[in-house]
Amino acid sequence: MADIENSVTPRPEETMKNYLWLDEYLQKQPATVKEFQPAWQAYKYLLGGKMYAYIGINEQNGRPIITLKLEPMYSDMLRKQYDNIVPGYYMNKVHWSTVYLDSEIPHEVLADMVRASHKLVFSLLSKKIQRDILGE
Repeated sequence: MADIENSVTPRPEETMKNYLWLDEYLQKQPATVKEFQPAWQAYKYLLGGKMYAYIGINEQNGRPIITLKLEPMYSDMLRKQYDNIVPGYYMNKVHWSTVYLDSEIPHEVLADMVRASHKLVFSLLSKKIQRDILGE
């Protein structure tokens, strides 16, 4: 994760703490694969070959972000509750939400969003891939 600090964003230490714990938390989700996407200058987090999250920079305003695939109703609720949760940056605005990592979104909310995104993408995988992930 140190290379995120050097290659993606020169951000204050407090913001980097958000990257570090989120990166660790994302990688702890079952069967998660982390990849660097050079074109986006962002890290993708995949489950069964499908992206469920990415961490990078909003090129329009330079702010660090995490973008997650979520159920539309859950996204709507979060966007109404938090100004710094917005429709997905460069993604389908209905199914993806972006969180600004330099904001005061509680860690518990971010962790819930990560789990919900992982669970949603898992549910969209074929039954065979789900069984492989579960070791069945």
